[in-house]
Amino acid sequence: MKILVVEDEQALGEQIVEGLEQSGWVAELASDGIDALYRATSEPWDGIILDLGLPKLDGLTVLRGIRDENVTCPVIILSARNELTQRVDGLNAGADDYLTKPFQMIELVARLRAQVRRSTGNASPIIQIGGLSLDTRTSKVMHNSESIDLTALEFKVLSYMMHNADKVISRTELVEHIYKQDFDRDSNTIEVFIGRIRRKIGGDVIKTVRGLGYRINAD
Repeated sequence: MKILVVEDEQALGEQIVEGLEQSGWVAELASDGIDALYRATSEPWDGIILDLGLPKLDGLTVLRGIRDENVTCPVIILSARNELTQRVDGLNAGADDYLTKPFQMIELVARLRAQVRRSTGNASPIIQIGGLSLDTRTSKVMHNSESIDLTALEFKVLSYMMHNADKVISRTELVEHIYKQDFDRDSNTIEVFIGRIRRKIGGDVIKTVRGLGYRINAD
């Protein structure tokens, strides 16, 4: 899952990015409103963390621009502005949640996980598909009651597919959601990851849709 962090305070932005990556996310930082609006509307994201007090373009304008471009991923406002009217304005502009500074990283991660789950139709923190389960809180994967050990990238591939069960996902889409933008991306490596995951959970869970990509069936 890939998250855009929009924060003009460099040290705090880097701290949030580091905290998200330690929790298994792919996170990138934008430090002003113009850059944030461009990146939010030109790249695929699974969630956005948005400060309001941004240079060049304020956060509410960025948020309205994001929604005007039909970007539907969850947006969590993270701001020092804690007046009731400001929180209401943020939610009315299209935010899914509002967290005030100072904050605890553990709460931000929990709120983000919940919003991303709900955006993909998964209300429970444990995503269950047949004998396969993924605990979004602990990143633990079980198959037929046995714990499955996955590498970080294998987990990101499987997690994205399970969050989007029944959807055909291309190799390009997987690459966009498991790597940072500046990473040397190679969609051919996705085949390697899929092959390794299949060997660990069984070859019948992830289906190949010829010419299109891969799919996990919800049933």
